[in-house]
Amino acid sequence: MNFCRAGILENIQFCYEAINGSCPKIIYSEVLRISTYFFLWTAIIVTVCGNLLVIISITHFKQLHTPTNFLLLSLAIADLLLGGFIMPPSLIRSLESCWYFGELFYRYYAVCHPLRYRETITIYITLKMILTGWVLAAFHGYAMIFLKLNIKGIEDFYYQNFNCVGGCFLIQTATSSLLSSLFFFYVPALIMIAIYIKIFIVARIQARTIQQAAMKNETANEKKKAMLMKRERKAARTLGITIGVFLFCWTPFFICLVSDPFSNYSAPPVMVDVLVWLGYLNSTFNPFIHAFFFTWFRKALRAILHGKVFQSRSSMIRLIED
Repeated sequence: MNFCRAGILENIQFCYEAINGSCPKIIYSEVLRISTYFFLWTAIIVTVCGNLLVIISITHFKQLHTPTNFLLLSLAIADLLLGGFIMPPSLIRSLESCWYFGELFYRYYAVCHPLRYRETITIYITLKMILTGWVLAAFHGYAMIFLKLNIKGIEDFYYQNFNCVGGCFLIQTATSSLLSSLFFFYVPALIMIAIYIKIFIVARIQARTIQQAAMKNETANEKKKAMLMKRERKAARTLGITIGVFLFCWTPFFICLVSDPFSNYSAPPVMVDVLVWLGYLNSTFNPFIHAFFFTWFRKALRAILHGKVFQSRSSMIRLIED
């Protein structure tokens, strides 16, 4: 796939007509462009607004300041940044087929060890885990793109076939695509699945324990413990759905990312764009998962929409019944 002007027909449009070595521009029909613009801009607005509501809910209401919700907060911030800063320029790149923006532009512990959860998984530990995740992601992006480790060994092939003005292509060698996908998607995905299987097994055991306890006379403390375990199992189900949606959205892209170098980069650009946007839509789906499964989020949403957050001591509103 050579994007140089040599050998290209004169009637083909380019990203920058006045610049030699410009990338060819794909022209879509008006109906496709308008409908796709409408759908993707709607997805962007929903992504930004939905995750912003999650962020406001968790940061404003003090009862939601828990280690688990701080993990949700970190996820919502990442989704908000993706919706606000990655999806809009990606939308332009996808439909205009040119880059016009320049060249630089736990539940496991809670369910399996409920009595030790609050002592072990503290807010401090949670913040360290969140910081580690962000640092590793930033380091990976910097090392791969800015240090050009993604094209190490195929520089000549890259500059001959993909280096044109107005283009924005993520090209990786077979080694870099395999390693980055392995360590930043496949291994974490397998770990998440293994942990969730453990959560599911323990949750079933706890469910039987609660049923047996219900047949006997319970003390107030036992009832409170049973309610806590029931709440954790519901959160575990929500976690499972979140993981499932994440894998559904991102697995096709990472399969393509790993296989493309072995097929001499023959994947159609349109197909790659579709898979990337399917991954992006994961950030759109997450707030709906929270709204559907978390009662506290629905209560927080009503408080925000009714303007109660502007009242004094609104941060002390109880969203979760003990």
